Order: sequence, then structure tokens, then C-alpha cells
Amino acid sequence: MEQLKKIGKIAPKRSLDIRESKLGIGFEKLDRNVFDPEKAYDKLELVGVKWVRIQSGWQRTEHIKGQYDFEWIDKVVDNLIARGMKPWICLCYGNELYNEEAKEVFGAVGIAPIFNDEQKLGWANYVKATVEHFRGRVDHWEIWNEPDGKWCWKHGVSGAEYGQFCVDTAAAIRAVAPDATVIGGAVCSPGNLAYINEALDAGMGAVIDAFSFHEYTPDESKLFEHIPALRALLASYNPKIKVIQGESGSQSRSDGCGALRGGAWTPLRQAKQCVRHAIADLITEVEFTSYFSCMDMIEALNGKVGDLNSYLDYGYFGIIGADFDENGFSSGEYSPKLSYYAYQNVCSVFAEKFDVCDLPILRAVQPSKRLLASDYGGKLITHGFAKPNGSHAFAYWNSTELLTTDFESTVSFRVANIPGQIRLVDLLHGDIYELPEDMIENAGHNTVLIKNIPVTDYPMLLTFGDFAE
Repeated sequence: MEQLKKIGKIAPKRSLDIRESKLGIGFEKLDRNVFDPEKAYDKLELVGVKWVRIQSGWQRTEHIKGQYDFEWIDKVVDNLIARGMKPWICLCYGNELYNEEAKEVFGAVGIAPIFNDEQKLGWANYVKATVEHFRGRVDHWEIWNEPDGKWCWKHGVSGAEYGQFCVDTAAAIRAVAPDATVIGGAVCSPGNLAYINEALDAGMGAVIDAFSFHEYTPDESKLFEHIPALRALLASYNPKIKVIQGESGSQSRSDGCGALRGGAWTPLRQAKQCVRHAIADLITEVEFTSYFSCMDMIEALNGKVGDLNSYLDYGYFGIIGADFDENGFSSGEYSPKLSYYAYQNVCSVFAEKFDVCDLPILRAVQPSKRLLASDYGGKLITHGFAKPNGSHAFAYWNSTELLTTDFESTVSFRVANIPGQIRLVDLLHGDIYELPEDMIENAGHNTVLIKNIPVTDYPMLLTFGDFAE
């Protein structure tokens, strides 16, 4: 970057100062009480996220049949709202009052209340009480979590079962909140169209307003295959069903448990994956997107009650790092990682309204002094954005194999008829650069050639006008 002139940095925005955004984060697993939210609220607000996914915790809320203690989750919802964030709630998991097998499972994770009338009625009553309790504060309700995974539908995965479960749960939600947004899916395998179609065909397709998916991968280009296919399948049942990216992220260490475990993850690779995936989600125009997660915490999906070691399975997905005490509770100072600041940059630049659009920009491979050769001529991910103030941005990056390759090169673009001062924005580090005169060549007819600017393995933005402040 030394050939450019640094003129500033992206100014962070608090959630409270952002009216609308598609960018969110996970605040899950408080149903199992695995971290201290009081130490996270203020840090989270400074990231600038808008949507925050939390889990409802039937087991933690109903200890006596028909009596609900919402105090713990009230505090979470109210603290998030007070800081300008919008909670959406995943309704989960089981309850040992109704399912005997839940007594052996930490947090009753994956214990579905579907086997007799008492279980079904207990769940419906809990859903109604929860939705009613949060009316006016929460209006997006997701049904279960990763039911297509054996860890979250423990008796055996079935799309038909889950589809019927969605029908029944949606009815309970709408019985007390007819205008609520009902979200189905929460699938961990968005490419498993057979399972999704089975659930839709079982009735889910007629009762949901949105479908959420999770995508844990170092290769964000898969989104450009999965989301169009998913949209087309959903549209065959109801073209109004929206698509939500409900979980995606990566670890900052190689010794973590959970998704993407064992990969050669580092704080830098986590930050790159965070930015790559966020911009890819925006390009695909999901309704909103959620990074997993706010905190380092135990995974706690396969724990056995009374066996502490069974759920001391530490995950390092957080943009905020933590230590762990002897019970696996996230402790220490709760310190921001590089991914925290990278996501903060994305949240600031893409706050408020913008449109995904095509731009009159084409590659133009040129001789490059920095390479003692020519510009990089391989495949890039690129797309344009426009804001109501008339500014534009062109995102571009090389989607390399993230765990094996660090990439930096140069690239050139021909740009036609886009007004505004040209800047280069580094979303990973937050730096804003002015391009030297010799890197911008007037090509006539309101066209310029932008020569030999940096291209990396994470998104950079070529901006025109006041797109990034």
C-alpha cells in the first residue's frame, strides 16, 4: 500500500447511531448460560451491528410446568435494544419437564418435543407465552436451530418432521402475534436441497416468511451457488419467502471445537473470512446476515448432564476473545480481536441504505512495475454498490484458499461514467487511500483507466464519492 497516500480511516458507528443495516451478529448460547452478556453489550454496540440473534432457552425458562421465568432473557433483549440493536429470537431447545431424555442432555439441546400431545402442547404454550411476552420488542422468530444436524435433532434427522414442527410452531406464534415474521430452516447444510424440499413440502413452505441458513466455509464463493438455488426452491412454494444468513464465521485458532475445527486458523485468517463472507452476503442480497459469533465460548451441543468434560469443547469463533474458567464459562477481560475491528469497518461503511448494482467497470491487465511483470489476470470476485447520495463502491478480491495462501498483487480497471472522487478503502484495516495522479489515466469520453492498484485476498473497495466516511 506504500504507493498510495493514506488520508484517513473508516469512522466507526455505534449501533445506536445506525437507523438500518443488514449486518448482524450471534449472541447465542445464553440459554445455556455460557458467557456474561453484561461484559459484552457495550463492546458489541461499538461494532455497529444491527441484528442480534439470541436463543430462547425453554429449559432455562420453564422450571415448573406452565410457569415462565423470562428475567434472564428480558435483560438480554432490553440491553440490546437500549444500545440500538434489534434482537431476533431462535425458539429452542427441549425441556426435561416434557421429554425424559432431556434430563441427560446439557441444555436439552436437540430434544424435539414432538412425540406426544403433552410435549406438543407444552411447546406450543411456551412459544405463545414467549412471543406474547416480547410483543413490541421482538418481531422475528426463528423455529429451532440446525434441525438438519444430528446434534440438534438428536433422535434422527427428518425434513418431514421438522416441516410439520414448523407448521405447528408458526401457528402458535401467529396465535398471539399475527404480524410476526416467522423464520424456518436454520439449516447447517444449505446445499442439502432434498432435506429442505422435504420440510417445505411437509407444510413449512406455506407458513414461513423467511428461511435462514448457516454457511461455515473458508470458501465464500459457494454462496453464489447455494443462495440462487435456495431462492429458486423457496419460490416454487412462495416467491415472497426471504432468505436470511443466520450463522457464518470461523475460528481464530486451530485447536477449537465446532465447525471448521482443525483448520489452520489464525486471528488474521478469521478476520479475512469475516470480511469476505460479509461482502459476499451483501452481494447476494440476503435480507440480513449474522456473523457467528460475538464471543469465544464452549460449543455445548453434545454435552451430557453431570459430565463436565463432555461440554468443555471450546470454540474460538468470537470477534471478542475470552478465557475460560474451570466450568467452561467465558471469563477474563473479553478482548476484541482483529476480526472485531474488521467487522466494525464493514458495519460502518455499509450502514443505512444501499443497493447492489452493476457498474461500468472492466478489468484491464496492464504492465505493473511493482510486480516486474503484468497485473494479476486471474479470477476475482467483484460487484458494485450504490448509495442514495449518488456515491458508488466496487468491491473486488481474490478468493484464494484462505488456509494456505496469502495473496497480494496489482490490478487495473477501466471505469466509465461514474462521478465522484476516487478512493481506495481497505476493509480489513480500515484505511482510506487517495490514488496518485499517475495511477489514474484519462482515457477520454468520461472514461478513466485506474492502473496497478492493490488486490488482496480480502475485499477492497474502489469508491466514487462519499461512499465511505
